[in-house]
Amino acid sequence: MNDIAGETEGTTNNLLQQKTQLERRFQHFLDEVTPYAQYRWMATAGLLVLFLLRVVLAEGWYIVTYALGIYMLNLFLAFLTPKIDPSMDLDEQETEMEEGPSLPMKNDEEFKPFIRRLPEFKFWYSVTKATCIALFCSLFRVFDIPVYWPILLVYFCILFAITMRRQIKHMIKYRYIPFDLGKKNYAGPSSRDR
Repeated sequence: MNDIAGETEGTTNNLLQQKTQLERRFQHFLDEVTPYAQYRWMATAGLLVLFLLRVVLAEGWYIVTYALGIYMLNLFLAFLTPKIDPSMDLDEQETEMEEGPSLPMKNDEEFKPFIRRLPEFKFWYSVTKATCIALFCSLFRVFDIPVYWPILLVYFCILFAITMRRQIKHMIKYRYIPFDLGKKNYAGPSSRDR
C-alpha cells in the first residue's frame, strides 16, 4: 500500500516540476519578446488573418467571431481609458474643497502623465490569447452555431460606433490623448549654421 502511495506522490511531484518548468520557459519567452512591440502585433495580426480566413472559407463560427470582436472591443476601450478616471478625479476634488482647505491642485499646475487602465503588453497578450482560443474553437463543430451573420455584423458595427463616439467625447471633455505622439524635438542650431 505504501509503494502505491509513494509512486503516486513521485508522479505528482514530477508533473508539478514539469509544469513549473514549462511556465518558466513561457515566461522567459514573454520577457524576450516584450521589447519588440511591432513584431508582436504583426504576429497577432497574422493569427487574426488566419482565423478570419478559416471563418470565411469554412462559412461558419460567426458566433465565435462575434464574441472575439466584442472581447477585443472591450480590451481596446480599456487600452484607451486612463487608469484614474478624470471624471471621478474632478468629483473627488470638489468634495475635498467642500470638506476644508487642502493643497492647491489645479490642472494647470500639476503634470499628470497618461497611464492606461490596460497596458500595451497586456492588451497584446489578451488579444493574442483570445485569437488562439477562437482559432481552437473553430476546429470543433459544436461551436458552429447557425446564425444569420449580417445581423451580427451590423450590430457589432453599431456597437463599435456608439462606444467609440462616447469614448472620443470623454477624451475631448477631459482633454487627454491616449497615444504617445513621440517626444518633441526642438531644433537647435543646425550644422549648416556652424
